[in-house]
Amino acid sequence: MAADASAINLFDLATLSVDQRQALMTRTEADLSAYIEPSQAIIDAVRDEGDEAVARFGRKFDNADVDAESLKATSDDFDRAFAELDPEVTEAIRFAVANIRTFHEAQKPESMWWVETRDGVFGGERTTPVPSVACYVPRGKGAFPSVMMMTTIPAVIAGVPEIAVLTPPTPEGGIDAASLVAARLAGVENVYKSGGAAAVAAAAFGTATIPRCCKIVGPGSPWVVAAKKLLSDRIDPGLPAGPSESIVLADSSANPKIAALDLLIEAEHGPDSSAFLVTDSIDVAEAARQHIPVLWDNMGEQRAGFTRDVLTGPRGGIVLAANMDEAVRFTNDYAPEHLEVLAEEPMDYLGQLQHAGEILLGENTPITLGNFVIGPNCVLPTGGHARSWSPLSVLDFMKRTSIAYVTRRGREVLEPHARTLAAYEGFEAHANAVSDRDKKGA
Repeated sequence: MAADASAINLFDLATLSVDQRQALMTRTEADLSAYIEPSQAIIDAVRDEGDEAVARFGRKFDNADVDAESLKATSDDFDRAFAELDPEVTEAIRFAVANIRTFHEAQKPESMWWVETRDGVFGGERTTPVPSVACYVPRGKGAFPSVMMMTTIPAVIAGVPEIAVLTPPTPEGGIDAASLVAARLAGVENVYKSGGAAAVAAAAFGTATIPRCCKIVGPGSPWVVAAKKLLSDRIDPGLPAGPSESIVLADSSANPKIAALDLLIEAEHGPDSSAFLVTDSIDVAEAARQHIPVLWDNMGEQRAGFTRDVLTGPRGGIVLAANMDEAVRFTNDYAPEHLEVLAEEPMDYLGQLQHAGEILLGENTPITLGNFVIGPNCVLPTGGHARSWSPLSVLDFMKRTSIAYVTRRGREVLEPHARTLAAYEGFEAHANAVSDRDKKGA
């Protein structure tokens, strides 16, 4: 146990150089150079060959028994999924769907609003759904019905007319049963067997089976991130959602066992994840560090191996700060996807925390609950993009259109000011349009 514990990274911020501190901020998707060229080859093949290429890459990368004629899930596939899935899992999905729907329905904006900026001058906005969206649900290191719910439910609530789900096939050439159950309960039945860069390309170009979409949402591997970047001129790539990442921020009052438990949550997604426990307490740090191997003993080798790779590699471990102000500063600089605060009074820190995809307060609010059943969306910005991006929401599936209406009296008030500004900027047609409007004749 001691040897395993000592291998877990312990970074003391006071001893790190600027470059070493910056290195802790680096995520997997920061360097996509190894993925760009092969992703482009996949994209080109899907563009030229359509379904045949999608199926071929499913066989190659997912080891799936899939062909071009069986890329779409059938109604029988959905019925079979409901029949085969453990009723307890189905009930948990129903429970989660209800909470997620309630939360996202509260997000939906009013369809139109107006404000009178001057007498007879009206400006407003109308909000309408985007025409089509692809929801990407990863499957490489497990099945994620949670992502199915989190991407499709807000799209349905927004009223998107065409929703397509893309998810990698199972080795048998099917689709995870829980994911199909989640899709139907969310109100979506257009589910297609495609993953990675091929899925992004299929959504961007369209194939005989998979519809072309104007936007794609959902988290994915560096392959997905690379393909989104390469195809950003053909499809809106949505918020940056790459490999999982988290910070557990703990002060001296935190329970080290809970800190250790929750540090492993996002780390178990895969070796490309990032996960840090950030604390000003050496006692909390060392006790959590010693407890982690105990937790490994109670995990399967694959997930334990993923967390071990993360916590002993360049993107994970324990960060020791001189005080909580420094711990908060590091956390804000990192701008994590998931941020959990472990403290006797977690609300004391809320006002200081500026950049995070989500903030989960207190030991009764582990990331697990946020990922599955609280209601807020678990598709969150990664790679430090929480500084300027928000969680996936109903608004990601909608667009705003400005609307204006001006009466004759209102126009007379606006015209001289508009004419002055048009003349200043050198736009003669602009100025003429508000100078000669009432003159008769051509």
